[in-house]
Amino acid sequence: MEIGIDSFASAMYGDNNTLSSVDAMEQLLQRIEFADQVGLDVFGIGEHHKKEFLDSATAVILSAAAGRTKNIRLASAVSVLSAADPVRVYQSFATLDLVSKGRAEIVVGRGSSIEAYPLFGYNLNDYNALFSEKLDLLLHIRDNEFVTWEGKFRPAIHNLPVYPRAIQEKLPIWLGVGGTPESFIRAGSLGLPLMVAIIGGQTHRFKPLIDLYRQAGKTAGYKPEELKVGIHSPGYVGKTTENAIADYYPGYAELWTKLGRERGWPPVTKDKFDGLIDDLGVLIVGSPERAAEKILRHSEALGDVDRFTFQMDNAGLTHIQLMNAIELIGTKLIPLIRKG
Repeated sequence: MEIGIDSFASAMYGDNNTLSSVDAMEQLLQRIEFADQVGLDVFGIGEHHKKEFLDSATAVILSAAAGRTKNIRLASAVSVLSAADPVRVYQSFATLDLVSKGRAEIVVGRGSSIEAYPLFGYNLNDYNALFSEKLDLLLHIRDNEFVTWEGKFRPAIHNLPVYPRAIQEKLPIWLGVGGTPESFIRAGSLGLPLMVAIIGGQTHRFKPLIDLYRQAGKTAGYKPEELKVGIHSPGYVGKTTENAIADYYPGYAELWTKLGRERGWPPVTKDKFDGLIDDLGVLIVGSPERAAEKILRHSEALGDVDRFTFQMDNAGLTHIQLMNAIELIGTKLIPLIRKG
């Protein structure tokens, strides 16, 4: 199993959230560099268009990180494909692939944050149709140097080449999904690796959806080893479980209560948090031993997971706390995962 981190390039952490955007970006790049040094497999950067995040130009951040790293794979997490031009998305990540010498990946999704749609002039009523059409074009570009294509939302392309080409013959394109069955089936039917964002409740409840993905892939003629499953969940690793909870809970409760007011969720209480960090809950918060045990348990419950990524910079944690967590993941947790 690959282990990594996803970040939204948050500028809202540190003492009283006074960190400048310049310093926040530099510290993010330091964390990616350190993650590479201690043996993490992948680092993903999301895409938002909000004041509190610095990740609106994902490929630019990843290209900066490519120059400071050697082995770690560099991915989007996720690219909001519905509000983007697939030609430019491919070109950006093919360029990243060149800069990183073959370490680029794209995780595409429709986006749970919708601010990109009005910003780029798209209608939310076309939420699913936009994604379906643009995913079709992106895959066509990935698989063909010369492109002939026609759709509803973008001008047609008539036998035109798209450059540069990625080093990787099949630039990895994962499909990022939430809880919509049709999204799981679409990923399986296309034979795309699946990245499941599980941010609440109990992880095992996603097993029927992942089964839909695998069945759709089998029906479409893909081999089981081609149908990779990744899990993205909030979490944090400390020296002890008690330390991890003490560090993580206050900021997590504050952020997710605020987000809940925007999306109609109930506020986070300590009792609710305790349920999320128990054996079946989604949050991976604890010592390296506790976190590794829980990741392996989730993998077994879902029928084997190929990749797990932590979302850690969503709880007001300081740069030092995040660096310490990365070190524990690389030096303690990953060896435990590899041992099984």
